Amino acid sequence: MPSYAPRRIVCLQPSATVILEAVGEIDRVVACTRYCADVVPAVADGSRIVLADSWTANAAQIVSARPDLVIAAVPYQDKAVSEILRAGSRFLGLAPKTLADIYADIAAISGIVSAPQRAEQVIAAMQSHIARVRSVTSGIHQPRVFCEEWGKPIIASQPWIAELVDAAGGTFVGTPGQPHTSDEVLHLKPDVIVAAWCGAGERVPLHKLISDRGWEQTSAAASGRVFCIRDEFLNTPAPSLLRGLDALAFALHPERFLRPPGIHPITELGPSTAANSPT
Repeated sequence: MPSYAPRRIVCLQPSATVILEAVGEIDRVVACTRYCADVVPAVADGSRIVLADSWTANAAQIVSARPDLVIAAVPYQDKAVSEILRAGSRFLGLAPKTLADIYADIAAISGIVSAPQRAEQVIAAMQSHIARVRSVTSGIHQPRVFCEEWGKPIIASQPWIAELVDAAGGTFVGTPGQPHTSDEVLHLKPDVIVAAWCGAGERVPLHKLISDRGWEQTSAAASGRVFCIRDEFLNTPAPSLLRGLDALAFALHPERFLRPPGIHPITELGPSTAANSPT
């Protein structure tokens, strides 16, 4: 029986690249974005075309990779979606909000590449990891956590991160995925503040963030519980979120969890620390 699974996949979103690696199908990826290498180092070996991402997709670039499937995130800019469609290849658009959505994306991508059993294994492993962290934090004090994915305007992290905060033993404050003013966050009285800015990696100027917004008197700032977590660990809706969960668990309950890579508290970053992202 012939296989109709795509052999040449273009990933315009890091989460798709992570998922394909997790299910053992990374060799199908013939082109991806430079951000994909941040979470899947294997694609940085020079054998793949580097393309613009879901925000700035370019039809000519996509066509040059001769894909039989393009995976991107939507909704983004209308022009970018038009460019993807103009390339003329099959197109799978991802728009997850919750952990359940992410599991569904893993299942969908795995089904397309004829690896449904691997999807079940990956999803089960994610759920088991989350359950283990939750079991350690069950029944203990839950600090109030404000987590942001963008700095200007301040935008709270996505709903799946609110779920991870809950699993890590915290209470997410604010409205996930929505803009907030500095005063609104101040009135939320966060015990812990986490900054994971899209595209900034670990480069978030935490001291400047606190001083510019007048958050010095928050419980989080007063106790030094202001953290930067690598954005790809929280903003990539894929199995790599488990690294973000481990970082959150340490930030919330350092007495119960070892410190993982990719997290820095404000006490380790000097006032002059800068980022290539808005503050």
